[in-house]
Amino acid sequence: MTAVSFAASDVSKAEASLRSSFPQVKFDKVLPTEIPGLYEVDSGTNIFYYNPDKEIVIIGEMVGKDLKSKTAERRGALAANVVKDLPLDKAVKIGDGKKVVVEFTDPDCPYCRKAYEYFTKRTDVTQYVFFAPLAHPQAITKVEYILGAKNKGAAYDSMMLGQPIPATAPAPSDADKALAQEHMALAKKVGIQGTPTFYINGQQVVGADTAKFDELLK
Repeated sequence: MTAVSFAASDVSKAEASLRSSFPQVKFDKVLPTEIPGLYEVDSGTNIFYYNPDKEIVIIGEMVGKDLKSKTAERRGALAANVVKDLPLDKAVKIGDGKKVVVEFTDPDCPYCRKAYEYFTKRTDVTQYVFFAPLAHPQAITKVEYILGAKNKGAAYDSMMLGQPIPATAPAPSDADKALAQEHMALAKKVGIQGTPTFYINGQQVVGADTAKFDELLK
């Protein structure tokens, strides 16, 4: 039996042990980690670890000597895979460049506005913008305004620039409100924990990391 076969057999045993010891836990996949006897368990975009010898579940971050979270990197990769199936027709489309950026943002978030400024200077990008005002729930009214506007791009610009909703704007329809809630549900499905969060070339970028944008979009 090859080393690969041994590894596959060990993973199967770990998965069987997890199902037996924790039948209430739902998960999608079990993978070996770089630590012998410890397995990564993927559940949607969430990750935890399992040691079958001790029948112990470990919840937390695995951090390397560079002080970067290996767990966060894997969560980002899982989320990027989920993003491939997002209904982009329900996002606000900004620009018509060849490079695609999927974004979860919040009109009242200062870091989101910093990222917004960055992308206004690029003509080579198409953004698909979803809204997730997690830290500013009152911003849902601005989201509903944007999603209900005839010119969504212009409405998006005005809200990201900190302008108020026009007094002449019609009240949001039930469909606008439902779409805003659908954006929130999609953010939850992807596992968004903060804004802004971007997906570029299969990688997740959290925050207004303009240097990382430059790297991924060059």
